[in-house]
Amino acid sequence: MRNLDDGADAIGPTKFDALPQRVQEALGELAGAAKEGLLALSVGVGLGVLSELMNEEVDDVVGPKGRHDVERRAVRHGHEAGSVTLGGRRVAVERSRVRASDGTGEVAMTTYAHFADRDLLTKVVLEQMLAGVSTRRFARTREPVGQDVLDAERSASKSAVSREFVGRTGEHLRALMSRSLADVRLAALMLDGLELKGRCCVVALGVTTEGVKVPLGLWDGSTENKRVCVELLADLVERGLDCDQGVLVVLDGGKALRAAVDAVFGPVPVQRCVRHKERNVLDHLPERDRPAVKRRLRAAWKLTAHDAAIERLEALAAELAHSHPGAAASLREGLGETVTLQRLGVDEQLWRTLSSTNPIESMIAICRATSRNVKRWQNGDMCLRWTAAGMLEAEAQFRKIIGYKHLAALALAVERDVAAERAATSRSTTPPTNIDIPTEAAATLAPVT
Repeated sequence: MRNLDDGADAIGPTKFDALPQRVQEALGELAGAAKEGLLALSVGVGLGVLSELMNEEVDDVVGPKGRHDVERRAVRHGHEAGSVTLGGRRVAVERSRVRASDGTGEVAMTTYAHFADRDLLTKVVLEQMLAGVSTRRFARTREPVGQDVLDAERSASKSAVSREFVGRTGEHLRALMSRSLADVRLAALMLDGLELKGRCCVVALGVTTEGVKVPLGLWDGSTENKRVCVELLADLVERGLDCDQGVLVVLDGGKALRAAVDAVFGPVPVQRCVRHKERNVLDHLPERDRPAVKRRLRAAWKLTAHDAAIERLEALAAELAHSHPGAAASLREGLGETVTLQRLGVDEQLWRTLSSTNPIESMIAICRATSRNVKRWQNGDMCLRWTAAGMLEAEAQFRKIIGYKHLAALALAVERDVAAERAATSRSTTPPTNIDIPTEAAATLAPVT
């Protein structure tokens, strides 16, 4: 074994020569591991420390080896091969076995159980995969831990990495879909669809009265149809989401989403995304006319007075009806729902946040980024797992929305609006009680005695 000082033979004795030979050999091994990287040194030291910790725990449970103890409750039972998680990989170790003295079974060693936990490995796999690392390249992204550890490592193949990722994303999906929503008080609810190469996931994002964005759930289907949307909203209600007092729903204008909201929530205010409406109108216009119409649309939507905004939009639609009837029809479709926030008297700062579906589209963009390496979506479960993982990844990056201080006022305005709508509906459906019946008809309705 070479000493740490490679030039010892040339320059004479060094201070390391005064150390015992066994210590010099140990230092030489550590120096060799350090050349392969700091993590290699740490893993090498960690394996030695782990072995000592396991041996000390055995001594604590069984007692010193070779000493008779009449009160001994456990005995040594040899060794067996095991594996622990170190350096983002499974490393083979030899663990001691201990059995109860009365023959009731094996005694679990807490030190080994802690280091044998696979959660650390699956966490590393999940983070790497969501960052865009493929299963084939996972092994190349880890730091060097020494050739001895590499030769004995496990769970490094692409199939093993894939299994770890499937297991962890499955746990995330179950956690997301089992969240209790009973204590969630929403001020706004956003719905949108995520296309995944032939499949579709409809996702829901809530904004609480404190301004916190919360991924609520998702549902899988072939398209963004009413049935899928109803199933998603019904699942939210089943998990405790209370919308009896009303909630502002922000949509991109999809008819399926709108119909599902009516079917599950009833009369609640709906804000149509002004950016989607703007694109739909401009798509019917030639390039030369788009800038002027775009300016007029945005100027109308920026008005805080509801009636004034409606008047300007209707005037624009009337002008477009002669030259571009398609653009006029697109503008008139759901025109009133593009100024719902003005009708509710929402603050201008909060209007900029909730007048479009940008918050939920930002979450969907993160979902797309995390799954960009997926080339083939095999089934609905795979779509749900990847989407749920992306939603939770986005949740970790969420901040309070701009204008959150005005959400309490919005919630009160929505509650009053829903109460007025329900009162108007009940009045229109209640049959009149005082009806003047003609004399001839009254005679025919008189009871026969």
